[in-house]
Amino acid sequence: MRAFSIRRRLLAALLGALLAAGVVAAIATYASARNEVDALLDEELRQIALSLRDYAQLDLARLQRASDDPELRALVQIWDPAFERPYSSRAIDPLPRLSAEGFATVDHEGRSWRVYATPSGKQAIQVAQPTALRTELAARSAARLLFPVIVVLPFLGLLGWWIVGRGLAPLATVAHTLSQRDPTSLRAVKVENLPIEVLPLVESLNALLDRLEASFDTQRRFAADAAHELRTPLTALTLQVQLAARAQSDDERARALERMEQGVKRATRLVQQLLTMARLDPEAAGKPAMPIDLSLLATVVADELQPLAAQKSILLTVEAPTPAWVLGQEDALRILLTNLIDNAIRYTGPDGRVAIGVLTSEASVRLSVQDNGPGIHPDERERVFDRFYRGRDVAAGGSGLGLSIVRQVAEMHGGSVTLSATAEQRGLQTLAVFPAAVPARTL
Repeated sequence: MRAFSIRRRLLAALLGALLAAGVVAAIATYASARNEVDALLDEELRQIALSLRDYAQLDLARLQRASDDPELRALVQIWDPAFERPYSSRAIDPLPRLSAEGFATVDHEGRSWRVYATPSGKQAIQVAQPTALRTELAARSAARLLFPVIVVLPFLGLLGWWIVGRGLAPLATVAHTLSQRDPTSLRAVKVENLPIEVLPLVESLNALLDRLEASFDTQRRFAADAAHELRTPLTALTLQVQLAARAQSDDERARALERMEQGVKRATRLVQQLLTMARLDPEAAGKPAMPIDLSLLATVVADELQPLAAQKSILLTVEAPTPAWVLGQEDALRILLTNLIDNAIRYTGPDGRVAIGVLTSEASVRLSVQDNGPGIHPDERERVFDRFYRGRDVAAGGSGLGLSIVRQVAEMHGGSVTLSATAEQRGLQTLAVFPAAVPARTL
């Protein structure tokens, strides 16, 4: 796409507007001047005719043509019944005789004439002028107004070029500043002394740089966390492969392969959780939020995880009697519910119980997940939200990312997550509280 110059466009618009204004002024001046010239020359024709009429009867035989100069402003013609042809002050064919006293515009021999006629006894006097003369006088008046505009236009163009250049200088300064930066620098551009027209652009650019920096930080953390956390399971898998290779019996080889399979599952879950953390980047907060029925979503996610609970004979129940609307992103809330319910099933023993409840009030929506597993010691209930932290005496395999993801999603939606013991003082209750939202419209 071909680039364009703001300076040239502004200058062209400015000079074009100035020239158009000059043309409009010239047209208005021409119209006004034409009216004034018509009134003035009409009066001149009338005065000439009246002055001739004051001489009573004119002796046309003694009158001579004053001149044959076609540039004379007035033409006098006098009709007398005693003469076959009228008297004419110029050597041209007589104009058509007007039948009534007053002004009229007539065409004669390809020219337009303004005529004034008045009777004088038996004679009739007509005084005429070419209308082209009036047009020329009015055009001169308009040209005198437009001429200074045309003369000064180049100078105004140079002045406008300089003024527009000074006005756009802050943009050039910002561009120069960015061009001199190190490619890895995402520092905000200074906004001091910037005009208000440029300020929104620079502020938007700074906001973009902030988002880029946060996104790059997320990627760097993801790469560092992945490298750090995958090192241990991969090392363990390498050792399990070596043990399987050195196994002396089928039983030793089977145990080594079983431990290898468990290691692969732990590594797979770790990768899944890392990818989930990476998806919950700062850009997620900018995605459109919609009213979500948390009761319905909790029921759907519980149904999806029911086979996992059935493998351990765990009773998985959902109590969500009424719709509970929150404003957010369905995918992110699904991740939160999946992690909470999956953790509860994972850390609850066989024949255990996991209960999910969703309650709504005028101001908030409360999501609770309770289990009768081993629970979490009170002094660890805050630390388990840290990335990769796993509590003491944890038997089930995990990555230490689940609750960190849960808190991140809750905070994205303006909510909070707390851990406590259940009412029976056994197991764990996870409570997530969100601001209530207006229900979605139904068609």
